[in-house]
Amino acid sequence: MSIARHGRGEEAFTLLLPQIEDWFLAAALVDVAEGAGRDEDAAALLAARIEAPQGSEDPSCRRSGVKPDNAVYLLAAIRERQGRIDDAIALLHSRDHGQLADLLARHGRIEELRAYAATEHHGRAAQRLAELLEERGDVEGAIAVYRQPGDPQARRRSGAVQPKELLVRRGRGIEAIEVMRSLGDSPGGAEDWIVRSLCALYADQGRAQDGLDYLDALKAHHGEEEWGFFEMRLPLMAACGRRQEAIDLARAHPEGDTWYGASSIAELLADDGRIEEVVAVLEPHPDGNRSELAWYLVDLGRVKDAVALLQQR
Repeated sequence: MSIARHGRGEEAFTLLLPQIEDWFLAAALVDVAEGAGRDEDAAALLAARIEAPQGSEDPSCRRSGVKPDNAVYLLAAIRERQGRIDDAIALLHSRDHGQLADLLARHGRIEELRAYAATEHHGRAAQRLAELLEERGDVEGAIAVYRQPGDPQARRRSGAVQPKELLVRRGRGIEAIEVMRSLGDSPGGAEDWIVRSLCALYADQGRAQDGLDYLDALKAHHGEEEWGFFEMRLPLMAACGRRQEAIDLARAHPEGDTWYGASSIAELLADDGRIEEVVAVLEPHPDGNRSELAWYLVDLGRVKDAVALLQQR
């Protein structure tokens, strides 16, 4: 609160005290308590809410009120700034709080974070552990965290972005490809986002043809290729020096005349500097590509046409 910032912390605390039942104002109370020297008073109020019976008619059970979980988080914040880290950890252990992983990481409690990551099923603790290890220069340790052999396949897929990005940051793009390729080759693993990420990696690593070969293998296995996978071919073909072939292939595709097909063709043409052709491709589909079309009209100096197009919304 503004009065607390002007040295009137005690007054701010007194004003907020009756509003402790509101979550937002309770958080403000915790913020001003330190400057007012009232940490223990705020802590006592929060402890009472933690101990309150669940499901009671107490106002703290309102949706916007200070529920036990919220009170745990706020009380842990007080204990942390008091230097009572063990007390803060114990509080957060009493509830399934994502804040526990952040607290352990902030204070370098690696072994405790490692133990927590082994039992926490949402992956937040493992992510924070890997980030902390990478910050300390233990890149191999961070990678090992993401490669836990016992992780369920669903969790490995959902958590694949972090190890891929870590490896790319460290200039280990080939290993990043291996991570995504192993996921894509697993049963049910050839999901759109995994294949798209893998194709982007192939292109970034100068291995566009390998990306095309992978898409060919998928098409042979499934017997058909939806547009979502087909369009992944186009930038790979362009990277192989086959841009015009990609444009012709996209134009001939049954969905090439849709607004999203036009957008893919336009991107290929734009990368080749063929802006007038881009506009010709996009103009039949103004509803789906309005902003994109307006951008290219400006490139051609047709500012009035671009403004008129955007005003049609």
